[in-house]
Amino acid sequence: MPGVIDQAVQVRLIATAPGPHAVPAVLHYQPGNPLAVRMSFPPEISLDGAAVDWAFARELLHDGLRGPAGQGDVRVRPSGPDRTVMEFHAAEGIAMVQLRTADVRLFLARSYEAVPAGREQTQFAVERGLAELFGAV
Repeated sequence: MPGVIDQAVQVRLIATAPGPHAVPAVLHYQPGNPLAVRMSFPPEISLDGAAVDWAFARELLHDGLRGPAGQGDVRVRPSGPDRTVMEFHAAEGIAMVQLRTADVRLFLARSYEAVPAGREQTQFAVERGLAELFGAV
């Protein structure tokens, strides 16, 4: 069974201050939670100095490569042929980052190798069954 997929990406913060600020981030996918992906940001970019994780649907990331997607806390849209913009909405405000579309496509391809689109529920049932078998539930 495939393991966790982590992919380092470089994101550019889109802010009102002049010049974009490049920071590292990591996209995460766990076959045991096949519908979701996470994006982790380092502490230095948050207002309170703590690392930040956002969880959202893998399908949202996929759909956002083709056109604007999302209506909630996380929104994704293309920005030209080579970039993707992600918006993260919180009570404190909105953070926008831009990343290379090729990095997103690679990450999604790796996640679909682990759990093909449309097979997420089957994968979830397998993971749950294994957890029950080994007494982890």
